[in-house]
Amino acid sequence: MMKRMICLLLACILLVPAASFAKGEKASEVRVLLRRLYLTDRADLTLSGRYLARSESGPDLLLTDGAKVTILLQDQRLTLFAGGVSADMGKKLTLLRQDSGNTAPGIRFNLQAGFYPGDLSLSIEKDTDSGALRIIPILTLPVETYLQGVVPYEMGDGFPEEALKAQAVCARTYALSHLNPDAVWDVVDTTNDQVFRGIPENSPKSLQAVADTTGLVLTCDGKLITAWYGASNGGQTELPSNIWKGDVPRCFAMTDDPWDAENPESTVRISTLNRDGTDLSPAFVKLLRQAALNNPSLKDSVPEESEFRIQRLTSLELTTPRYAAPSRLMTQLQVAFEIKPVSKNGVPGDETASEGSAGGEDEDDLDITELISAVPMTVTLDLFPETVIALGLSVSGANNEIITLKEDETSFTLTAGRYGHGVGLSQRGAQQMAREGEKTFREILSFYFPGAKLKEYAGETAPLPTPPPLLARDPGPAPTATPRPTLMPVTEELPEGARRAKVENIADDSTLNLRAQPSAGAEILMRLYRHQELIVLEKSDIPGWVRVKTDVIEGYVMESFLVYEEEPSPEN
Repeated sequence: MMKRMICLLLACILLVPAASFAKGEKASEVRVLLRRLYLTDRADLTLSGRYLARSESGPDLLLTDGAKVTILLQDQRLTLFAGGVSADMGKKLTLLRQDSGNTAPGIRFNLQAGFYPGDLSLSIEKDTDSGALRIIPILTLPVETYLQGVVPYEMGDGFPEEALKAQAVCARTYALSHLNPDAVWDVVDTTNDQVFRGIPENSPKSLQAVADTTGLVLTCDGKLITAWYGASNGGQTELPSNIWKGDVPRCFAMTDDPWDAENPESTVRISTLNRDGTDLSPAFVKLLRQAALNNPSLKDSVPEESEFRIQRLTSLELTTPRYAAPSRLMTQLQVAFEIKPVSKNGVPGDETASEGSAGGEDEDDLDITELISAVPMTVTLDLFPETVIALGLSVSGANNEIITLKEDETSFTLTAGRYGHGVGLSQRGAQQMAREGEKTFREILSFYFPGAKLKEYAGETAPLPTPPPLLARDPGPAPTATPRPTLMPVTEELPEGARRAKVENIADDSTLNLRAQPSAGAEILMRLYRHQELIVLEKSDIPGWVRVKTDVIEGYVMESFLVYEEEPSPEN
């Protein structure tokens, strides 16, 4: 739920109906679509424990502990390679865990740090955009095991124990409420549902939080709720019906969240606008001019773009909440300002006066009556998406930031917060409640889900099957798996003013989005791997973004993820 396309993008779907809750029912397994593996026509993996490879037709193949396996998509069919043996597996291949004694069966994927302890199904899907065929991996595993690969990545061991417990309960409830036997999978391993990267090697606090809350779920009227959560709500929780269609469940409310607002680790964007009009974003000035041109009473007073200069910002006001009170999600910004006077010959009035008084010209040549007085203007800007982008206030590209305004004698300061949809538990709010407020996980959940009750979801996990004796043989050594994808070349000479940089400030198993425009909501052109070299062409008008290129593609990335080859010289 923390990174990236946010649930707001699914605003047209119906609310997921609450699942029935019955104590003592058998523990469920969850099917996870492993979209973040970015598999195309090949999967390389190493097995821990024994697995049975099963195709739609043909004999089963037993793969032993430590086997290295490659699956290739060729001619619309899957071929398995292991230990020098190849097998045509048809259009679907399933790797099923088998009893392996003291060894816990699981899978490790190349370039992925986590351990995936489940059954793996591989099938073929056509990409809706490119039309190309690709491998679709779905992992099936017990819900409690699944949570061991969710909590460390949705929060992590840097969070207080009680916050981790609250996260574990939410993640468990969310997963169980999304089980759907009529679908191909239940949840995706990205922020569209819950981040899942397999079980990490060293996250003892997160795993302990899962164990300490085993079976605990949130219910309302005896049914599981959909326990939404997000990174940060910006200081106010949101109602589910404002994001998705449907009635508001009784356990949700729109409430100010001081814990989220007070947490210094909550993601915010800040833009300071000087009253004297200096250092304003060029993109913001363009928006002001266009808004004035669109106003019939002002358009005749608007000079050409090259002559349009802000002399003074008079006032700013946030207006028009998107939803009913007490919503603080404002959608418009009213700006009162004055433009610098312009003479009839098109020269800014103050600059003309300065030239006339500098000496060397007869002051009688300057006709003061030719100066046009500064014109006060008041315009209203839509905050989303243009204004928040122009001011660098876009937090996640979801166009739902909670924005606050403060002013003093010299400037106006706009602060934007909310990373995610804002519904349910705020991870940063829970962190602050557990850390500074010393709240228990029960108190945290009570604040974010008023009216919900904790109940225990009990059950037993079925034992793993024992493979047939005739298949219990070692298939032999396996071929070497493929390395990390090759980085794009950068061989061109540096254009004037450009610099070289590399993508470094991301995890080894992560990627950086190269976007078509300087915005977190813009189209993703490609995902860049760590150590990718780039030519940084220029800084964007949008704060925090730079335009970059390689030999094969050009786009925008956030500068904070780059490391320049050398520090800029003082004159730059």
